[in-house]
Amino acid sequence: MHLIWLRTDLRLHDNTALAAACRRGPTAAIYVITPEQWLAHDDAPCKVDFWLRNLQHLSQALGTLNIPLLIRTAATWEEVPGVLSALCRKLSVASVHVNEEYGIHESRRDAAVAKALEADGVTFHSYLDQLFFQPGSVLTKTGTYFQVFSQFRKVCYTRLHSALPPIVPTPEAQAPLKLDSDAVPTTVEGFETPSESLRALWPAGEDEARRRLDAFADQQISYYKDERDYPAKPGTSQLSAYLAAGVVSPRQCLHAALQTNQGEFESGDIGAITWINELLWREFYKHILVGYPRVSRHRAFRPETEAVAWRHAPKELAAWQQARTGLPIIDAAMRQLLETGWMHNRLRMVVAMFLTKNLLIDWREGERFFMRHLIDGDLAANNGGWQWSASTGTDSAPYFRIFSPLSQSEKFDGEGVFIKRWLPELAALNKKQVHNPESVGGLFGVADYPRPMVDLKHSRERALAAFRSLPQRQEAAEHE
Repeated sequence: MHLIWLRTDLRLHDNTALAAACRRGPTAAIYVITPEQWLAHDDAPCKVDFWLRNLQHLSQALGTLNIPLLIRTAATWEEVPGVLSALCRKLSVASVHVNEEYGIHESRRDAAVAKALEADGVTFHSYLDQLFFQPGSVLTKTGTYFQVFSQFRKVCYTRLHSALPPIVPTPEAQAPLKLDSDAVPTTVEGFETPSESLRALWPAGEDEARRRLDAFADQQISYYKDERDYPAKPGTSQLSAYLAAGVVSPRQCLHAALQTNQGEFESGDIGAITWINELLWREFYKHILVGYPRVSRHRAFRPETEAVAWRHAPKELAAWQQARTGLPIIDAAMRQLLETGWMHNRLRMVVAMFLTKNLLIDWREGERFFMRHLIDGDLAANNGGWQWSASTGTDSAPYFRIFSPLSQSEKFDGEGVFIKRWLPELAALNKKQVHNPESVGGLFGVADYPRPMVDLKHSRERALAAFRSLPQRQEAAEHE
């Protein structure tokens, strides 16, 4: 018998490791629940719940192919080699198949599992699956990992033109095994079950992921470049949670986008091109995780920025976390995160810059808070985004480029539709006042809404001074 060990690849279709295992002969699937590890990695309760709900759907789908899904529990990844070894001995497993995951802890875990299994004569096979290109295969002329996205993208385009990653065929049904599937638990200790309203926003299963992908590709992708920055519009694909859990693959997304654009990456539909670029940003940050392991260790990508004099301001951090900053676009975005497990991408940059520049609070505080609440939390993308906004990362915003929450609000939520959706206490304000309620006048501005916690002009100058004093001043980055 052969085993596929499922991780962030909760799908039947276009699953490289699953297809490889099934080609070898009778196959069973295993998923290992690791509660203490998830807590240590700040995985959000809504994300853990999403994994479990998708596992239930996947168990049924695997059942149609007579592939049983076994569930095991280990507190941490350190216990996983023992759990898998015991299972392989019990079932006389010949080989274990996995899709590669990235990050220091993930790599160590897989190396430890491979060593334990091989000591028992069980072969361990890992496959490229959640990326288009193997990390280490897209390098500069001097053989180093790219640090600038536009250069990385250029090489990716060349590679994709010559060899588009194919969709992996779905395995056919196998003869039934004398092995029953385990029930998928509905809860995991240490993680609260999210609200029904949040769960309803993110239905589980491959069918839902495919429905979203098809609807986006058919109806929305052409408008993506123009509408993706407006949080009140349905301008994004809403696929990030499904990509993070592996319910849909990047290859499926790429093929769907190319299909709408006559197979082109660089010409034709600007919306499709822009969305493919976002898939490549996701790829870029995972390559960074492998090429520069310090970002897995909560370290700044740019070492000189470790010297930034971040402020210890717990009350201000709490106000940001609890959507009490007195800046409507920031508070509306934070409420969206707290209630839905998701935040619009433009607003992720706006709230991150506000925390790291206007409040001068360490980006790691924001990164951790996001991971603890995001249903699409992904180490590489979340770290990459936070470090970009904080001007500590690869290809990051130059330190002197600081978004003004007010101008971002006026530009991307001009009518105040998004703000009023999440801050109903501001519903009576007109479209000019809603961005800055303090301008309404009166001693306390608008009742039930706090005054701005910080002066934007002075706090901007404070941030500029903090970054100017670094030993090596940063140059303006290429990515705008």
